Amino acid sequence: PAAARRAVRSLPAALVRRGALLGGQWLQTRAAFAVHDPASGEELASVADCGASEARAAVQAAHEAAAVWGHLPAKERSVRLRRWFELMMENKEELAWIITAENGKPLKEAQGEILYSASFLEWFAEEARRIYGDVIPASAKDRRILVLKQPVGVAAIITPWNFPSAMITRKVGAALAAGCTVVVKPAEETPLSALALGELANQAGIPAGVYNVVPCSRQQTAAVGEVLCTDPLVSKISFTGSTATGKILLKHAAGTVKRVSMELGGHAPFIVFDSADVDRAVAGALASKYRNSGQTCVCTNRFLAQKGIHDKFVEKFAKVIDRELHVGSGFDPKTTQGPLINEKAVEKVERHIRDAVSQGACIVTGGKRHSLGKNFFEPTLLSNVTTKMLCTQEETFGPLAPVIKFDTETEAVAIANAADVGLAGYFYSQDPAQIWRVAEQLEVGMVGVNEGIISAVESPFGGVKQSGLGREGSKYGIDEYLEIKYVCFGGL
Repeated sequence: PAAARRAVRSLPAALVRRGALLGGQWLQTRAAFAVHDPASGEELASVADCGASEARAAVQAAHEAAAVWGHLPAKERSVRLRRWFELMMENKEELAWIITAENGKPLKEAQGEILYSASFLEWFAEEARRIYGDVIPASAKDRRILVLKQPVGVAAIITPWNFPSAMITRKVGAALAAGCTVVVKPAEETPLSALALGELANQAGIPAGVYNVVPCSRQQTAAVGEVLCTDPLVSKISFTGSTATGKILLKHAAGTVKRVSMELGGHAPFIVFDSADVDRAVAGALASKYRNSGQTCVCTNRFLAQKGIHDKFVEKFAKVIDRELHVGSGFDPKTTQGPLINEKAVEKVERHIRDAVSQGACIVTGGKRHSLGKNFFEPTLLSNVTTKMLCTQEETFGPLAPVIKFDTETEAVAIANAADVGLAGYFYSQDPAQIWRVAEQLEVGMVGVNEGIISAVESPFGGVKQSGLGREGSKYGIDEYLEIKYVCFGGL
């Protein structure tokens, strides 16, 4: 729509940067790549296309800065992070505008992401002053045992497009609080958010080389990623993305035995038991499934409804989808469902629907591309779904909700756990004993009980099995960037 195109053209000039950020300076490269609005296909900006040489230069800049940043008093790091947070809040509308332009999500969701994103800088600004060691009672009279916590060094931060701001601050906030420096490689679809954060980091007084950004095209991604995972000056890798890519990065990191934390693919189950409050379950299902058009790591991928409540749940879910979800440009105030990130994502949703229908699934609502454009897809609900269908075996990452009918609690838990990943899981029940049993039995890193939205800065975010390693956010998140050093003080 014309209104959306005008909104894209009015990107906040003060925060739109097109160069790489290396050692506190904006660097233009010989090559550049285009960033597009997924709603209209319009080009937003042409951004520096970094390669292996720029990645190595960024690592060197971070390494040199680490010698100073890691030895600053924790209070000084805290003050700088706090100022960065304040600048994000002062520019929250402009930052949200950038997200909607390059990612496509509704502006209201983008505004929520910026608040969430900024909260990690605030949280870790406070945690910077709470990195405590220990004094351990020794077995010998003339010794004292000390435990120190020190920054690991340079951290390579590789982030996805679906939360182009929050996935950076959740990692970088913890790293900088611990005394580490970082090199950020944002997704090629959404580099503008990472660069805008760099502009604000400079304004906040984050020293040169502490926060570096190396944007690159898909063609350069492998070369840049290899440098960040193999350079001996990099001590830590933090990655959010697909399990397949995570495995490649792990192989690269093995050569120099780097510290690694990863948040990889999800396949979240959402179980509705007969005892559930159906209206609450439907509201939770809507929020969990269709936020960012189903393009979140923790969004529900498989719905399981117990036979006694199944028909009622499907009927009410379909009515709410039709009544409350509106497809459109993220800049349209009425929009709740923006475009998918690209046509490849749309094709995957179509493939999952075709496969399910060919095996007997029924389309309750939706089921096809939206007339607005090639990246738009109707919110879709399927019933009569089985565990043999692709949509229950693979992560769709789109606005598709397949519902499986089950008989017993044991059956539901078995279906939920029959996956090689385990990031998030959700269930609705009003039976206290059942709540304890299922919460403990689900093989996931995060459980939502009678709640469809569970992410919070205070909570540890991460998965089990092939959904990743380590945790982000919370008091645990900073530990991923710290080494524990034992000091034996003898001769006393």
